[in-house]
Amino acid sequence: MDSSLPAGVRRSRLFFRKPLAALLEEARGENRLRRILGPVHLTALGIGAVIGAGIFVATGAAARNVAGPALMLSYAVAAVTCVFAALCYAEFAAMVPVAGSAYTYAYATLGELFAWIIGWDLILEYGVASAAVATGWSAYAQGLLAKAGLVLPAALVSSPWRYDPAAGSLVGTGALVNLPAALVVGAVTYVLVRGIQETSRLNTVMVAVKVAAVLFVIAAGLFFVSSANWRPFAPYGWTGLCFFGHTVAGQVDPGGKPVGMLAGAAIIFFAYIGFDAVSTHTEEARNPQRDVPVGIVTSLAVCSILYVAMVAVLTGMVRFDQLDISAPVSLAFKARGQGWAEGLVAVAGVAGITSVLLVMMLSGPRVFLAMARDGLLPRKVFGVVHPRYRTPWKSTILTGACVAVMAGLLPIDVLLHLTNIGTLLAFVIVCSAVLIMRRTHPGAERPFRCPWVPAVPILGILSCLLLMFSLPVANWYRLGIWLALGILVYFGYGRRHSVLGRASGADPA
Repeated sequence: MDSSLPAGVRRSRLFFRKPLAALLEEARGENRLRRILGPVHLTALGIGAVIGAGIFVATGAAARNVAGPALMLSYAVAAVTCVFAALCYAEFAAMVPVAGSAYTYAYATLGELFAWIIGWDLILEYGVASAAVATGWSAYAQGLLAKAGLVLPAALVSSPWRYDPAAGSLVGTGALVNLPAALVVGAVTYVLVRGIQETSRLNTVMVAVKVAAVLFVIAAGLFFVSSANWRPFAPYGWTGLCFFGHTVAGQVDPGGKPVGMLAGAAIIFFAYIGFDAVSTHTEEARNPQRDVPVGIVTSLAVCSILYVAMVAVLTGMVRFDQLDISAPVSLAFKARGQGWAEGLVAVAGVAGITSVLLVMMLSGPRVFLAMARDGLLPRKVFGVVHPRYRTPWKSTILTGACVAVMAGLLPIDVLLHLTNIGTLLAFVIVCSAVLIMRRTHPGAERPFRCPWVPAVPILGILSCLLLMFSLPVANWYRLGIWLALGILVYFGYGRRHSVLGRASGADPA
């Protein structure tokens, strides 16, 4: 029975909370993951997930169509929002050093139904984010191939559709599939199956390459910055708030999508989601109570500084309405006649985006693993750890297949928006869970404590909701459809096979 209930009181298993002791016990034994990651590895994983498509790809579309040069403030707003969520993540990661991230935290605080919802949401977040990243990787890889004189057939280099802001709808491209994006997903899936140690080493090397490239772009780009390119600074306005399709403040594009500085923050929020991926690897950390909070906070701080500086230089080099959407950084140097720098940045972009893809696709199967351990998903598929590599190999392969299909067929605009709303919902739940846990388990050991509670969690909730309402209404519909599908899966399978529900003997209603 739910340990949080008074004696003699029964509760539907939908709201059963998983005791902290059970969370810690489940990761012991033969089916747990290998603890080999230290603070440097975890920080590198965070930076590896954060700096990539968000800076090498998303900046172009966001500056050109949504925020203009004010995008640098959009990154600052998104960073502040992430700081609130990061501190809450760090507290939970130190308390509960097992796989599952926000799903696990919700199970301990809000109950099984909410845990399922957030787990299902995390699957969407990591899966769609991986597809968006792979699409960005494809654009940079094609640029490198073109420099070598290799041009792929037009039918195999992009999604069959793209979003046209002038028309406000998707239009056909004439292509069949983005083949490079699908192929890189297959290659990354193979690496992930082989093991966390191999993945971590490869990621650390690529993180060093792309951080060096970002510093180079900032330093070299300063010589080509013209303040005239920052005027007007906020051509689309400072807000861009909508409430389910109804404009509250700011402007909208011809398709009805909000534009402005806050709308830009909602769109490029995608760029920051990597820090929460660190929390999915607590079970693989050598000293999770100390190292995971360090990895989360350090990676977010480093990336926030680099992002704002990078966007300031990029929008100063090229006028916002002339930025390329697919590969804005490398083509910005090309526009200024620096072809040698274009090639260097393109190489770094490929390495950097590959590391993001590694971490994103590494995280999703860990959430599957946690849900399978609880009986909410089939253990024979999602809960199997490879006897040699100690990785959740079956769910990794399944994830790779799904991501490859999305990356090959869907345009990056759709993928970015869908990723953001799922991530923001996860952050809202984690911030709420900290407030609940402080009240229901005030004496629990907290190696890292979120400061200024309840102010920080409340500010996290409000800022995330603000950005959620700055996203186009279509994203709410897509999220609603995905969550409705998840509810059907839960009541069709998860509720009937729940380990906690069966052990409690509770009414399954």
